[in-house]
This record gives sequence, structure tokens and C-alpha cells, in this order.
Amino acid sequence: MLRVTKIFRFETAHAIFGYSGSCQNIHGHSYVLHVTVERKSQQEGFLPSPGFVIDFKQLKRMVQQAVVENFDHKILLSEAYLAQNTELRILPNLEIWEAEPTAENMLLQVKEKLQQVLPEEIRLHQLKLFETADSYAEWEQ
Repeated sequence: MLRVTKIFRFETAHAIFGYSGSCQNIHGHSYVLHVTVERKSQQEGFLPSPGFVIDFKQLKRMVQQAVVENFDHKILLSEAYLAQNTELRILPNLEIWEAEPTAENMLLQVKEKLQQVLPEEIRLHQLKLFETADSYAEWEQ
């Protein structure tokens, strides 16, 4: 199967309610997101003109709008966290989540958003969200 991957970077802060370590406090990461897609039906031989699984520019535009713009320079906090820290509700860049904004839950939201905007003939195959250079969450079809 022929696949293509595009890599995205964004800065996001979060805190994990109920966690007993330092991640219970608001802190940020320089996230790196790998988005891998494939064509749903692919014939043998070369791809017909223009010869792309998907144009990288088109994929970039979709991911930027559906994902990066919703995460970049935002503070992700759960309702549970905010119930204990009500003064934070006034933050202008706050995004309130029902679930804890872990890398795993962020990745599930990325998957949901991308599946809504990808063209019919393109399937999301794999996502990797690096929270640090050596720690990441992964989803695969």
C-alpha cells in the first residue's frame, strides 16, 4: 500500500487532573504530529496523473485548519481540572475538554477531526503525536 506522511508542529499547554506527578500542573510541550494517509482503492502500477496519493499542499491545508489552529498556543484543561481551579476559566486561549487532555486523548480528537475533512477517497492510516522527542502516542487504522 502506498502512503504519504506530513509532519506538523505546534505548541500547547495542558494539565492532567488526578495525576500525582508534575503533569498535574499546567505545563507546555512542543508537539510534533505525523499524519499518514493512503488511497482507499489503489490500482497496480503508477498512479494516474497528477501522480499523488494526495497533494501535500492539500493535506497541509486540511490539517492546519482542522487540527493545528485548534491546538497551537492553547491551554487544554478538563472540566474536572477547572472545577478545582475556577479562576482559570477567564484565560483567553483556554480550550475546555470533557476528558483529560493527554497525548492519547489529543490524538483521538485529531483522528476524529481529520476523518471529517479528508476527501472520500483518502483514508487516515496512522497518527503519531510526539509530546517530547522520545515520547509519543500512536493510532493506526
